[in-house]
Amino acid sequence: MAAKAEARTRLCGPCFSRQSDTDTSAPTIMHIIDFVSGSMAGACGVAVGYPLDTIKVRIQTQKQFTGIWQCAKTTFLKEGVSGFYKGLALPIATIAMTSSVTFGVYRNCLQCLSQLKGGANSRVDVWLAGMAGGIAQTSVMSPGDLVKVRLQCQTEAKRGGPVKPKYSGPIHCLLSIVKEEGVRGLYRGALPLMLRDGPSYATYFTMYASICEALRDQDQGRPDWGVVMLAGGVAGSSAWAVGTPMDVIKARMQMDGARDIKRYSGLLHCIQDTVRTEGPRVFFRSLGINCLRAFPSNMVVFMTYELLTDFLRVRTQSEDMPYVVMD
Repeated sequence: MAAKAEARTRLCGPCFSRQSDTDTSAPTIMHIIDFVSGSMAGACGVAVGYPLDTIKVRIQTQKQFTGIWQCAKTTFLKEGVSGFYKGLALPIATIAMTSSVTFGVYRNCLQCLSQLKGGANSRVDVWLAGMAGGIAQTSVMSPGDLVKVRLQCQTEAKRGGPVKPKYSGPIHCLLSIVKEEGVRGLYRGALPLMLRDGPSYATYFTMYASICEALRDQDQGRPDWGVVMLAGGVAGSSAWAVGTPMDVIKARMQMDGARDIKRYSGLLHCIQDTVRTEGPRVFFRSLGINCLRAFPSNMVVFMTYELLTDFLRVRTQSEDMPYVVMD
């Protein structure tokens, strides 16, 4: 029974792959491949979706923006194309770190759950591992996300405008936050970020796995590119449908630190004040743009991940590992 359980496949990354327990070199190689592919794919996804992410953050935090097109038009006319990419440098620079934490925790949780059960991972295991990965990555993501939001919300033009922006760039913003709010200020909004990313990543990985499993060609053993892109897009949109309400609270708490007089005393106060002044519908005001941004962005993420993973497997002469059928 034990030998049979050890011989069974187990889930390894964002894709469901077969890994031999007797091959001691495969885990190390696949960890490196996962890290490189995940980092590059994440960077591509951030770049593709960033303009809409900027619009989303502004709609969530500033009442002067009433809709997607109005915000996009105002941003373009006042700040030009560069206005949509404010704060992009830091997410790109830190994507390798956040990806390694997310997928590292996800992979290790799946392996631990598989060993505890003595069998293949189930969808519940994927959900739990995704939750753990999403929560864990907030520890390294929070400062960068705070800087990103602060820079995105600067509507002043860098040059030629009557009012100069408060922050001149990511490093200046980071140092200013530490100077004015202390090191703890870098983690302003970390709790709603954790409450957003835990359930979101759980939904993300589970949805992707389920769609790939349902639509894969039984003869091929793994889904084709069309299925991978569809699954990535749907998984991303589904994750944001779950995470959007807490994303609104996160952005508001992060921007609250930039004010001279703080409006919110904490998470619950921010939720109560937001509901009282704007109603519960405000939590879903950016849902449409989140889903609109997430679909193409995550299509690119998973397509890039799969392409790079296959390429690196060939270059390292690593065995191509088909998708696993979950319990």
